This record gives sequence, structure tokens and C-alpha cells, in this order.
Amino acid sequence: MAQKTYVELIDDIDGQDADETVEFALDGVLYEIDLATENAEALREELRIYIENARREAARKIRATVGKAARTSAGAHTAATRERNQRIRRWANANGIYVSDFGRIPGEAVAAFEKNKEDSASKPHHRKSAG
Repeated sequence: MAQKTYVELIDDIDGQDADETVEFALDGVLYEIDLATENAEALREELRIYIENARREAARKIRATVGKAARTSAGAHTAATRERNQRIRRWANANGIYVSDFGRIPGEAVAAFEKNKEDSASKPHHRKSAG
């Protein structure tokens, strides 16, 4: 039996329809928030002065820091761990793998999520040439 799963983004600030998911990092923790265009622009405007005066770090360094923070103590649920679990739950449910909103995430779901990440990273990205 075929299934279609639809994901609807809801603005985490005002509960209206969201247009995008915005990622940002602070103090070694990667955050993700769903926002309507107006709220996303407001967030970027609020951060603009800090961004303009900051040094830019490589994305892989931020992700490595988040991973390190998640492993600081066995079994501890840091913000990074919670965020990763939320991403796994969203991905699994969007791809027809049932994962409850609470409790332990089945190992099969985590493995499928990780395999999908690896497969996505290894796929070549094609650019259209200007014509």
C-alpha cells in the first residue's frame, strides 16, 4: 500500500504557516526554527550587527562541536541531543517510519536516518550552466 506523508511547517513564534526552517548556532549548539518570511527576516535583522562583526567559522567545525557536546556524558540529554532526536523523528515520520513523539527512538529509524544523510552527502550536485 502506498502512502504519502505531508509535512506542514508552522511558525514557532506565532503559530501561523511557516515558509522556511532557519538554522543558527550559539555557544556550540545548533538550533533550528520554523518561521514565516516576516519572522525569518526579523531574526536576521536582529542578528545582523553581530553577524557583520563576527568571524565566520566553517560549518563542519560547528557540527563537530555540537556532536562533542552531545557526547559529554553518557545518557545526558543536551540541547544538541534533543535537536538531533527531533530531526530524526521528523525525517522518519516524513518517510513512512513510525516514531513516537516521546521515548527512545528505535535503532532502525536512527540507522535509516544516518544512511540517508550519508547517501545525500555522496550524491553529486549538478549545476546548470548559463546558457
